Amino acid sequence: MRAIESEFEAKIVVRGEEIIVTGADDEVQQITQVLRDLMRSVKNGLTQEVTDIIRASRTVKESGPDAARPFAGEFLDIMSKRERIRARGPNQQRYVEAVRDCDIVFSIGPAGTGKTYLAVAMALSALRRNDVERIVLTRPAVEAGESLGFLPGDPQEKVDPYLKPLYDALNDMTPGNKGNKLLEAGTIEIAPLAYMRGRTLNNAFVILDEAQNTTTAQMKMFLTRLGANSRAIITGDVTQVDLPEEKRSGLIEVQSILNNIKGISFIYLTEKDVVRHRLVQDIIKAYEKFEVEKEDKES
Repeated sequence: MRAIESEFEAKIVVRGEEIIVTGADDEVQQITQVLRDLMRSVKNGLTQEVTDIIRASRTVKESGPDAARPFAGEFLDIMSKRERIRARGPNQQRYVEAVRDCDIVFSIGPAGTGKTYLAVAMALSALRRNDVERIVLTRPAVEAGESLGFLPGDPQEKVDPYLKPLYDALNDMTPGNKGNKLLEAGTIEIAPLAYMRGRTLNNAFVILDEAQNTTTAQMKMFLTRLGANSRAIITGDVTQVDLPEEKRSGLIEVQSILNNIKGISFIYLTEKDVVRHRLVQDIIKAYEKFEVEKEDKES
């Protein structure tokens, strides 16, 4: 109730089994529609998290009551530590369908939209079905405003902090020590992008994460690693490029280079697809507004 109320001026009061909504007529109707559809969703066995409720509330405010119905996305055959993983919005559903239909999928969008998490889930699902023999997870080791050069350890230990998000996603979806066992057996490999050079990846599900930090040459190198019966997901946020100013992001360039090739799909996620804390969506929108205003002043 508090999550819905935070999105409207109207007030919600709960008395026993009765919900009273007071405010402007249009907001009362919108909140009523959101509540009815959420209750119908729960009766059908779907669990709605706070982010789902906020997304439904914001959608009905922007698009009208017909868009308020909570999204019932496709479930994957992979469990997290909390629940079965599913697509949480129309764009995420298109993402899942694109991976099913295309061998190379680019997932581009802001932080918190589930780009990497869903990619790892779909890779594990393919491995479980024996569609592939192994999973390769990789990222470019680019410093995001901080230097790791003076950290102790060998080269692998120095780059591990860059790969931590991939380990986190994997550990959330593999029970007990199964993830470590798959890593030890080589069935799953997590490595910096530089380690991909010169290799041919057959029968593999390959994920390139943080691809906005690849150069043009690195992006071409990665895409040409794919061998027989392999598929790839490339994820990134083009608003968070950490490359030096003189280097152009390979993820930005590739959109115009490969956009007309059959078998390659580009999926774009927005702040509406954010599945992290509800404030993340507001933060992304605020930064977008700031950047637009900054460009207007400079022009």
